[in-house]
Amino acid sequence: MITECIVLAGGLGTRLRSVVADKPKCMAPVGKHPFLYYLLKCLKEQGITHVVLSLGYKSEQVIDWCKEANLDIEISFVIEEEPLGTGGGILLAMSEIKGNEFFITNGDTFFGVPLHELYSFHQQKQSALSLALKPMYQFERYGSVELDENGRITAFLEKQFREEGLINGGIYLTSKQYLQSLGLPQQFSFEKEVLEKSKALYGFISDTYFIDIGVPDDYARVQTELGS
Repeated sequence: MITECIVLAGGLGTRLRSVVADKPKCMAPVGKHPFLYYLLKCLKEQGITHVVLSLGYKSEQVIDWCKEANLDIEISFVIEEEPLGTGGGILLAMSEIKGNEFFITNGDTFFGVPLHELYSFHQQKQSALSLALKPMYQFERYGSVELDENGRITAFLEKQFREEGLINGGIYLTSKQYLQSLGLPQQFSFEKEVLEKSKALYGFISDTYFIDIGVPDDYARVQTELGS
């Protein structure tokens, strides 16, 4: 089992400013704790022992909280001095990953994917990069993902209203070896330059709890679902 995970937590959180001012999204209060607490707790419970936080906006708040929180998990930090995009944030954080393979997740999304099942799927498919996909109904906030009968991703579709579909849940499994082989720039979009251009990605479907706190309505909902 892989025991390392990169958490992308450098976003500005502009859509949440009306309800959470002057905090990075991962530090948005949920009940008695910041959202990041629930994410790290879930990772730890699933066997992750080392987390690399890729930080940017108000990074000192995250670092100070982690040092005081007594989370019983090893945490490393990298800080973007200028915005590097989701891809650049991953490459920067990769410098702190000790092994070859690792998970990636977003610091403003909670997706209860069984990581050991994602890992088994990844091995079975001999995949270079695997994505966790969430079945969704009557949605328009997210784009959707199409698969063939073997679980290979065939298309990423633009946002529009759909009665049902699979969305990218923001949890990935890949390796240093694969990403380094792509010759990527320092600043880039992981979604545009890696996910949409690769022809060898696989999608693992998991109908487990999912929430993205990036908008006020879902941030309000998470208070009762995670923070109670």
